[in-house]
Amino acid sequence: MIDPWLWVGVCILIAYTIEAVTGFGSLVIALSLAALVLPLPEVMPVLVPLSVLMSGFLAWRNRRYIDWPLLSRMILPLMLTGTLVGYQVHTGLDDQLLKLLFGLLIVWFAGRELWRLARGVVSQAHPVWLSRALTFAAGITHGLFASGGPLLVYAMAGTELDKSRLRATMLSVWFTLNASLSLLFLLQGSLIPALPRTLTYVPLLVVGILLGEWLHHRVDETRFRQIVYTLLTLTGALLVVHAW
Repeated sequence: MIDPWLWVGVCILIAYTIEAVTGFGSLVIALSLAALVLPLPEVMPVLVPLSVLMSGFLAWRNRRYIDWPLLSRMILPLMLTGTLVGYQVHTGLDDQLLKLLFGLLIVWFAGRELWRLARGVVSQAHPVWLSRALTFAAGITHGLFASGGPLLVYAMAGTELDKSRLRATMLSVWFTLNASLSLLFLLQGSLIPALPRTLTYVPLLVVGILLGEWLHHRVDETRFRQIVYTLLTLTGALLVVHAW
């Protein structure tokens, strides 16, 4: 039998390469692929700290673009509260049910993005109450799967933020939430045993970023996104079938 953690290393390399090309999704992609061979509760304490390193570095580099009022008044309070709720629910759920719910979330998100790319649909602004509800729900999914991105991206649809401000603000969200999750893993007792394995994957993170930077200037981003979302749709469907 091949060590499943070798597969996790491949997933990390793929995920962070994609993140460097497109600017999104490293943790969602890595977790969805890794969950095919390992339980989510076993993988999350390894992958979440890696995301802290990358999002923290990028958030610091782009700190001048962060929308602090939006971050501090709406996103972080709702996301942090939702994350605590999701984390509490997560500890009482069976791994197969977690994989099923995670797979459904991935299929919904990736399928929706494929449909938008195919139709050329432009996101419309949500009412304030809906954006707040979706942001809170994104926090819950982050606590459950460390993957609040799909719902938060949907919650921020139609926002008046330009691309640079939205990206920097979202990076700050992921840094804060994943640092908080890492603290919860520490208190739970799962972070320290996972740290040696996490540290062995740091070079793959660096290689993925460098490879992604190289690819970023050589591939068509729209076509690349189509490939990524198709991969996510298939992976989510496999998770659903595996967990059913």
